[in-house]
Amino acid sequence: MSTRPYPPTPEISPQRRLCLAADMEQYSRLETRTQTVMQADLVRVLDKAATLTGLDRAAWIRQPQGDQELAVLPDNTPEASVLGPFVRHLAAQLAFLNAHRSTAMRMRLRLAVDIGVVEDAALGHAGPAPVAVARYLNAPQLKFVLASVPSTDLVAIVSDRLYQDVVRLGNQGLDPSHYVRTHIRVKEFGNYGWIHVPGHSPDAAWSGAGGSTAPQSPPCTPGPSPARLSQHVNAGVAVGRDVTGGVIVGLPRHIPLTDPRYTR
Repeated sequence: MSTRPYPPTPEISPQRRLCLAADMEQYSRLETRTQTVMQADLVRVLDKAATLTGLDRAAWIRQPQGDQELAVLPDNTPEASVLGPFVRHLAAQLAFLNAHRSTAMRMRLRLAVDIGVVEDAALGHAGPAPVAVARYLNAPQLKFVLASVPSTDLVAIVSDRLYQDVVRLGNQGLDPSHYVRTHIRVKEFGNYGWIHVPGHSPDAAWSGAGGSTAPQSPPCTPGPSPARLSQHVNAGVAVGRDVTGGVIVGLPRHIPLTDPRYTR
């Protein structure tokens, strides 16, 4: 009895792409009709910010998820334009949208950006970059800063590789001093990210994660010993500066996960 060989598996060429994800704060608390409006508004502000930046949203491979969108951008997308002008235009569009809205209808976003290997997959995208963006987006520190800075509609986090390769160069109006370093640990993922509150000084991110000086046990992040850190603590988040002057935001081992500021 003869058997047919299985057809060869097509080769997949992984590509290094910029990945971006945006998520609405407290979306699940809205009633159905309001959720429908907010979803349309999210698409609208992302479209407008991209257009004003000169980015072609039609070329983005988008994966909507109700209250959020994950997008893989074309390989020729200028990274500095996304981290600089796009983020600033998005903040401005949110401010305009919310200017005459009630508190219940106010849209506030978390934004995460990383770059890395991406592959198309049956349910969307596969690869380390989409996974990393999802973890950065759901970092407790990012949620806490957004909850703690009521004057902003947008808080962004960029991966350490984008900060080192793009932000530090200062192109497109990027100011490295306006980013606060934090160590993210979500599920099996662990890495550094840099939090930025557009239109605010770095003190917004700093004070959003800490305020009063207090002794603190070692945060579960790599770095110098506690004796070599100047730390601030609030609601279980430690913020400090290492010996080289870098800012570290760390989570202690027992974080109050029931606090609504850390949950959706």
